[in-house]
This record gives sequence, C-alpha cells and structure tokens, in this order.
Amino acid sequence: MTLRLCCFFLLLSTLPSCIQSYQKLHRKALVADTHNDVLISILEGKDIATDLTGQTHSDLQRFKQGGVDIQIFSVWSDERYGAGKGFLYAGRQIDSLYAITARHPEKMMIVRSPAELQQAVREKKLGVMMGLEGGHMIEDNLSYLDTLYQRGVRYMTLTWNNSTSWASSAKDESAGSMPAGTVGLNTLGKDIVRRMNALGMLVDLSHVGEKTFWDAINLTTKPVIVSHSCVYALCPVPRNLKDEQIKAVGKNGGVIHLNFYSGFLDPGYNQKKAAFMSLHAKEIDSLKSARVAEFETDVYLAKKYSAEVQELRAPLSLLLNHLDHIVQLIGVDGVGIGSDFDGIESPPLGLDDVSYLPNLTKALKERGYSNKDIKKILGENFVRIFKQAQEGKN
Repeated sequence: MTLRLCCFFLLLSTLPSCIQSYQKLHRKALVADTHNDVLISILEGKDIATDLTGQTHSDLQRFKQGGVDIQIFSVWSDERYGAGKGFLYAGRQIDSLYAITARHPEKMMIVRSPAELQQAVREKKLGVMMGLEGGHMIEDNLSYLDTLYQRGVRYMTLTWNNSTSWASSAKDESAGSMPAGTVGLNTLGKDIVRRMNALGMLVDLSHVGEKTFWDAINLTTKPVIVSHSCVYALCPVPRNLKDEQIKAVGKNGGVIHLNFYSGFLDPGYNQKKAAFMSLHAKEIDSLKSARVAEFETDVYLAKKYSAEVQELRAPLSLLLNHLDHIVQLIGVDGVGIGSDFDGIESPPLGLDDVSYLPNLTKALKERGYSNKDIKKILGENFVRIFKQAQEGKN
C-alpha cells in the first residue's frame, strides 16, 4: 500500500470520531440562545409544534435537533405599538407563549428562576424564557414593568430602533435625530434601570445608543446582557459595540451575545444587499405603498428570491472572528450566542436555522477553543449572569 493510501485510510478512520466529538460536546453542553423572534409567528397563528421548515427558522423539533436547552423568546413590537397599545400587545405575545407551553408540557416549561432553569435541563424540556425587546412597551409605567416581570420577562432591551421618552436608541443617536438634551437616560430612564436591578431583570443594552449605553452601564449594580449584537470594529454599523463598550461590559461582568445577522457580521453586506434591493426596486416600492414594514419586506424578499439571497450570506468564519475579537478584549467569560433567528433574513452560511447550531460547536473546536470554553460560550455564561441578576432581588 502506498503512503498516500495509508494517509487516506487514516483520515477516514478519524473522521467519525471527530464528528462524534463535537456532536457529543454539543449534546452535553447547556445551550442557551438569548434572542429568537419566532413568537411573532406564533401570534400570527403558526404552530411551532409542527414542522415549519421553509416558513421560520424555528420550531420545537428543530430546537431539539439544535440541542437548544434554554431559549429566550423576544416579546417585540415596533414604534406602532406605543401608548395604549404596547403593553397589551406584549401581553398577547406572552399569552400565546404560555398557551403553546401548556399544550406541550412534556416538551417545554416556563423558566422564571435559576432553579427552574436547572429543572428544565434536568427534565430535558425546552426552557422557555422571555425578553422584552423595546422599552416603549412599558409605556413609561413602572407598574407595567413589574407586571411583565411577574409574568416571566427576565430581560428588557431598553430601546428597540425607536427611542422612548426616557432612552435614546442606536438608530436615532447615530442619525442625529434626537432633540437637544434628550440623548441618553433621563430621570425616568434611570429609575427604570434601578427598578430592573431591584426586580432581578437583566438590563439589555442591544439596540441602545452610545449615550444610553454609558448612562446605563455606569448606573446598574448588576451585570448587563447584550442580547444580540456584534463588534463595530469588524462591521461598523450602529447596532454593534465599539471596543470601549465591549471592555465596559467585561468590567461590569456582563455578557455579549452574538447576533447571527449577516449585516452585523460582514462589512460588505450592505453594499451587496443594496444591489439586490435595486434589482427588485419596483416590488419594494409597491410593498412600501402598502405600508409593509421594512423588516417584513426583507423577510418576504428573502423567501421569494432565496437563491439570490444565498449569495449575500456571510461565511460562518466571520461570526467566529467577532467572537475572537470579544474574547481577546475581555475573555471568554464575556461572550455567548443571541442568534436573532426569525428576526433576520440572512443568517451566516452553515447556520440556516436553529437545527444547525451544532455547526457552531464544530467551528469553535476547529478554531481551537477548549471544551470548557465552548460550554461557557454556548450557555454557561448566560446562566451565570442570570443567577447574579436574581441575587438580592426585592
């Protein structure tokens, strides 16, 4: 037998063990994803207990295939749900999540505390948690914040893209559209952060403007969460964190959970997407005329022109580059995953939906991360800050 053939058969003999190695590690790890938007689809009538492949990134079977133990479902609305609407709309989403969980108690359970989190993992059920994505839904009312916490919401993103009366968003701050003297947290905003600390609700600094970020991180007495953001130095968009912000999160003991959106990973994505949008400008204009929201238009086009959209997707290596950057700045204890599945139209290649999450573990191993560090990234870091947020709560 030639030397070349010997090497070939040796490689074949090691492949199954390599595959088994990362798959076994992924199964053993506690996997916690801090941001998923499929709740809106549930509210619209889709049943995640059925196979929704081709319609969503997520359903119960694919959560299981992806090894997800804890999923934080985003309770989301845009600026159309403001005063008199936001709190009620949030409640409807929470109701729908409770209903689907009640219908499948053998597969899912609501998680409100670290003890319940461990129970869900022990019983091999999907631990269902909630994060409120947009402080406008509390309608400037601290009692609404208390009610949402009582119903199971365990983090609040201080703003979505739209600013509130008490906090400025990254979108508005970067556009310079905030009136003078209204940037950052005002007195009410600071009271809200203090109340979140007292309740044991994590302060989420994704989506917020830089001034709001610094006001909040200098005020909070608990570790913060950045539920779905990436690195500005690698992809300079307002939603990503600059190095000084990353270092501040590390000093605070918080965790930055990486968003899987190609547009937050690849600095060339927006140019490629602009060319795609130009190609379909007439159709986009008609959707605008029908008052279809921008993100809904993105999702619609992604489904209709899936072959073209595939060409826009970032390579998985870019997600690892963002992770490496954070680790180099603040260590492996400061990073996790916040996929934004079902809130994005373009995940990286190799992470088509939640069932593909083992590919991330494989990529982390190939990048040289130890099994111990991979477990931290996949979920242990989130569990740590969740426990810390719950300590000493009122």
